[in-house]
Amino acid sequence: MPIKLYTLILVMVILANPVIATKDTYTVNVTGGTKSPGIDTLQLGPYLTNETFFTLYHYMNDTPGSGLSSCNSNCAKIWPSFYIENLNVNPSLNPNDFTTITRTDGMKQLAYKGWPLYLYSGDTKPYQANGKR
Repeated sequence: MPIKLYTLILVMVILANPVIATKDTYTVNVTGGTKSPGIDTLQLGPYLTNETFFTLYHYMNDTPGSGLSSCNSNCAKIWPSFYIENLNVNPSLNPNDFTTITRTDGMKQLAYKGWPLYLYSGDTKPYQANGKR
């Protein structure tokens, strides 16, 4: 059975002009609506993206707030963990909702509202959400 990761769906206002990353900071954006080409936003709704607008996901087998990631070994090859040290968030997001966990392999991973965040290796261009199921 394939491992399923689901797109983190957020209920919030989408800003028309997302914050742009500078050289030393990286932005987590809220993406969706008419400003996101290539996404069926009626089906997906608003979602988190990294500073280059690649979709961020969470894994339903993770326990939010546990500080642990359940996606390891082969799973982590398909769903690499997401981490940035100098976080800058879109103004519609609360920076206090983001925390850092340490994975069993010693790597750091960013979590949103307790859910560890992942990228999907099948997303090869910004705004894709090929990992949604």
